[in-house]
Amino acid sequence: MDVRVQSDPFDMGAELNRFANRQDNAGAVVSFSGIVRDLAAGDLQHMQIEHYPGMTERAMTKITHEAMTRWSLVDAFVLHRYGDLTPGEPIMMVATAARHRADAFAAAEFLMDYLKSRAPFWKKETTTRGDRWIEAKAGDLKKSQDWS
Repeated sequence: MDVRVQSDPFDMGAELNRFANRQDNAGAVVSFSGIVRDLAAGDLQHMQIEHYPGMTERAMTKITHEAMTRWSLVDAFVLHRYGDLTPGEPIMMVATAARHRADAFAAAEFLMDYLKSRAPFWKKETTTRGDRWIEAKAGDLKKSQDWS
């Protein structure tokens, strides 16, 4: 299991290859990478992501352990960035490995829903119209709560 919170950019392909290459007991590897998007084409200047060092890593490790147990994962990888990010930059990545694809898919979706709605990150967008804090969308919160 590998859980990382970092400010440095990452190479999605290299991270996935690193994860996949260490799997010798898995029948399935599932991955998802999130990218900073500009919903209003040309409006977003950057997104600032803040977190509490230590607390964020502990929370992400706890939820990753839960996914490992709940779906009998062979391995899991969760990476989330913080700092100033611009549109098109990778912001997060989840990869899961399991003996069967259903477990790998379900665990990856569970981890993505957690990162999207409950992980202790605070996001602020700076746009051409000013700054605004991003709140979790009701649909994302519901999906996350549905896992309980």
